[in-house]
Amino acid sequence: MSTTPATIPGYTYGQADTARSPLTLEELRQLEQAVLWTPEDEQYLRQAGDVLADQIEAILDLWYGFVAAHPHLLRYFTDAQGQPIAEYLAAVRRRFGQWILDTCRRPRDQDWLNYQYEIGLRHHRTKKNQTDHVTNSATPVVPLRYLVAFIAPITITLRDFLARKGHSPAEVDKMYHAWFKAVTLQVALWCQPYVKDGDY
Repeated sequence: MSTTPATIPGYTYGQADTARSPLTLEELRQLEQAVLWTPEDEQYLRQAGDVLADQIEAILDLWYGFVAAHPHLLRYFTDAQGQPIAEYLAAVRRRFGQWILDTCRRPRDQDWLNYQYEIGLRHHRTKKNQTDHVTNSATPVVPLRYLVAFIAPITITLRDFLARKGHSPAEVDKMYHAWFKAVTLQVALWCQPYVKDGDY
């Protein structure tokens, strides 16, 4: 990407104003075990980051095209009149691109855990629209069902991109499976703000 994280509006990774996750690092490690995470996955997820780094814009074009083709998904970026909010879409896109790299390259430490909680809050009515100062949004929340459902498109569509740098089918499979586990892990964390106390 042509920007650095510091120049991305609303990107608060590691900053003091990022929400602090209620989960402990021990609970995160237990969740990693639940998605079958292995040291090999760590290796191949980093490799996936190297493969995807210069393809970010093409990936975002595909994902944004998918959302734009489905009005029931695009509506979470529209104003009260049902028109897409271009500035909102553009700001989220920049963070979405950085998220791909963060998924592959960031250590899963306290800052990482906190930012997953922050992402969840930004989809939930707690903080949706606030980061980009959107005051005319038609929707106050992204329903939890779409967070979970999006595991499929943002995983399935990545395989072709992972296969474009000449790696063997076995290596592509390993990168793909590591990506799938990493996305599932994050979505599980993003769900937290939606669940009532005692049930998460």
